[in-house]
Amino acid sequence: MFKFSGITINKHILLAISGGIAAYKSAELVRLLRKQGAQVRVVMTHSAMQFVSPLTFQALSGNPVHSELLDTDTEHAMGHISLARWADALVIAPATANTLAKCSHGLADDLLSTLYLAASCPVYVAPAMNQAMWHKPVTQENIQKLKYHGVTIIGPEQGDQACGETGFGRMSEPVEICRCLMAEPTTQCLSGLKVLISAGPTREPLDPVRYITNRSSGKMGYALAKAALNAGAKVTLVSGPVLLSAPANAELIKVETAAQMYTAVIAKATEHDIYIGAAAVADYSPALVATQKIKKQAGQTTLTLQKTKDILADVAQLTKRPFTVGFAAETHDLEQYAQDKLTRKNLDMIAANWVGRDLGGFDSEQNALQVFWKNGQKTLAMTDKNHLAEQLINLIAERMEPKNT
Repeated sequence: MFKFSGITINKHILLAISGGIAAYKSAELVRLLRKQGAQVRVVMTHSAMQFVSPLTFQALSGNPVHSELLDTDTEHAMGHISLARWADALVIAPATANTLAKCSHGLADDLLSTLYLAASCPVYVAPAMNQAMWHKPVTQENIQKLKYHGVTIIGPEQGDQACGETGFGRMSEPVEICRCLMAEPTTQCLSGLKVLISAGPTREPLDPVRYITNRSSGKMGYALAKAALNAGAKVTLVSGPVLLSAPANAELIKVETAAQMYTAVIAKATEHDIYIGAAAVADYSPALVATQKIKKQAGQTTLTLQKTKDILADVAQLTKRPFTVGFAAETHDLEQYAQDKLTRKNLDMIAANWVGRDLGGFDSEQNALQVFWKNGQKTLAMTDKNHLAEQLINLIAERMEPKNT
C-alpha cells in the first residue's frame, strides 16, 4: 500500500522523459518520488537531453540514465525488457504530441516507445505541448486511444506557456503527478455504481455579448468526478463552462445555461445510482434576452429576472430517484441554511461550505465541508479539493449502505 505522506515505501518508478521544455519539471518529480521512498530510474529521448542534462537525473535518481534502445552494456542488449520488468509503474512526463502519437499507434523506434509496448505495469502519461497542438483533433484521438488501452492521463493544465500563448497544454505540476503515482489504492467503494455529477457555473445571457454568472471554477465537481472514478464508479459529468480538463474515462456533457443543465441532468438522473449537484446553478435568468447588444444608457436600467428550475429538488422528486447529494455555498448561518435546504428539497445529504472568506470556496485549491444528513453530520476539515472529494465520496458510500440493504 502506497501513500503520499512521507511514509517510506519501495515502489519502482520508471520515468520516461520526452523532448519538451517541461522536461525541467521532471527533475522536481524525481526528487519528490525519492522523498516518498520510491526507487526511480530515468529514460530520456535524444530530444529530451537537449533540454536537461542526463547528469541532472543521474544525480537526483542515484541511477544511470538510459537513452539507447540497443545498449550493449545491458544484459543481452535488451535493456528495454529488463527496465519494463523492473518497473511497478511507467510514467511519461512530459509526453509530447509526437510521443503520444507513437505510443497510441504502437510505434517502437526508440527506447521510450519500445518501453511503452514492453511494459505490463500501469502506465501514466502527463501531456505537455502548445495549446493548439493539444486541441488538434488528431491529438485528442490519440489520447482517447491511450485511454482505451488503459493508460491513465494526468492533465494537462491550463495556463501560460513557454511559447507565450495561454491555454491547455501545460504539464501537470510534479506534486500532482507524484500524488497520482503514490496514492493509496482506493477501496472501490462505488464499484458497479453509476454517478451523475453537475459541476461549474452557468451563464445566463443578457444579450449576444453579456451574461450573468458566478465565481465557481468547477474544481470541486471535477475532483468529485475523479474520486468517483477512482472508487470504481461509472461517471457522467454535466459541466458548465470551466477551464478544466475532464477526468479520464468520465462521460462529459457540456452545457452553458441553467436550463441546459436542468435538461441534461433530468434526462440522465434515473439512469444513475447517485446524483451530486456540485454545480453553482443560477437561481435567476433574464426574462428577456436581447437579440442585439444592449447599449449604455444615461441613467439606471432595470433587468427583469425569472426563477430557474430547481435541479436538485426535481431530481429528488423523481419516482426512480438516485441518492441525491446537494451543495450549499453560504456567507452566513451555514448550518441553518444547509439543514433547511436538506429538508425542503428532500435530499439524502448536503455538503455545505463557506464562501467569501480567506480560505476555501470558489476558485480555490482548498476547501472544507460541513456535511449533513437526516439525524447526522460530519465535518471535513480544510484540505485540497482532491483529498476532500475522496473523503466525501467515501462518506456517500457509507451513507448509501442502509438505503441499499
